[in-house]
Amino acid sequence: MAIVNIVQYNGGPDVFAWKFPNDQLSTWTQVIVNESQEAILLKGGQVADILGPGRHTLDTANIPLLSALIRLPFGGRSPFTAEVWYINKVHSMNIKWGTPRPIQLQDPKYNIFIPLRSFGHFGIQIAAPKKFLVKMVGVLPVFNKDSVEQFFRGLYLTKVKDAIATYLVRKGISALEINAYLLELSDHLRDAMVPVFDEYGIRLINFNVNNINVPEDDPGVRKLKDALAKRAEMDIVGFNYVQERSFNTLEGAATNPGQAQVGIMGAGLGMAMGAGLGGAMGNHMGNMAQNLQLGNMKKCPHCNNDMDQSARFCPVCGGDSNMPKASSKTCPKCNAGITNERSRFCPECGVSLVKSCPGCSVPIDGNPRFCPECGVSMTKSCPGCSAPIEGDHRFCPECGNKM
Repeated sequence: MAIVNIVQYNGGPDVFAWKFPNDQLSTWTQVIVNESQEAILLKGGQVADILGPGRHTLDTANIPLLSALIRLPFGGRSPFTAEVWYINKVHSMNIKWGTPRPIQLQDPKYNIFIPLRSFGHFGIQIAAPKKFLVKMVGVLPVFNKDSVEQFFRGLYLTKVKDAIATYLVRKGISALEINAYLLELSDHLRDAMVPVFDEYGIRLINFNVNNINVPEDDPGVRKLKDALAKRAEMDIVGFNYVQERSFNTLEGAATNPGQAQVGIMGAGLGMAMGAGLGGAMGNHMGNMAQNLQLGNMKKCPHCNNDMDQSARFCPVCGGDSNMPKASSKTCPKCNAGITNERSRFCPECGVSLVKSCPGCSVPIDGNPRFCPECGVSMTKSCPGCSAPIEGDHRFCPECGNKM
């Protein structure tokens, strides 16, 4: 078997660890190491030495560990078997990552489940070649970008899912708005993954999230986007959902005269609730509905309730609509019956029906015994026997004296 005299790197540009294919070396073999590389010499599964950039001769004078590991005889050229690994320490900035299947997350703003897909890239550098070779490379003949992506796939998929979900909940934003926060989200993911890469001798330079999107054919996504598009249209036009429903009701009532009255009443209520068109529009619609309604309505003479023109009895109080309400209040001067409880003056003689204090003339509501303003007694007394007189009497009920 041929003895190798020259060992040099012959791997590709995307390789992080490359093993020299021949392990039959000699004590005078020249090992050439390029800049941003380190060569690791293994003998019997143990690290014999780490060689930096330059040309190195495998000799006990230059590599003292060879003497113990190989036990070379003194003098002459002696063959031995050993492995030479090249570790590239250049920055690799374009290792791509992505979610092969959408991640199901609940949108914190709209409370529906949305599938998310995320893509990006990250950059690394081999910072500790010996740790990297021992913990990650093992017996593989080569370790490249594809190996790194495959090895860390499960890690970054878990981290990405947790980071996006946590970020959405913490910020209270929709998944459809997450692309506006990609830079901050990328920094958050990098900080979470740096300790894991360090454990394998790798320095994580950056971890970028380039895009987060949702499948357009998902039913939930379509429904949410339609709703957002409708809301944007309403904002542009200048009315809200309640007002739009009111307009639809009015349009339907115009095409269905049988339900026009009920439809317009509901529309007027909706328009009054909507703030976009203002209170004037709501009042206008309410008045229009009221005018339509009063054409076939009448007032109950007993409880003042609106009732149908053809109804004989009131549906609220049961009173006969053809009989006027009995008077429960009389004028103190002319004894005329007062049908309206809220009347302040007699409709017959015009005298005031509001009781006033005899001391300070303040209007008095109810039947207090003393004025709440000046404290004077509101109860009349007989000038003959001083008996208290309740109500308006012309003669004292006790002694018959004229009041």
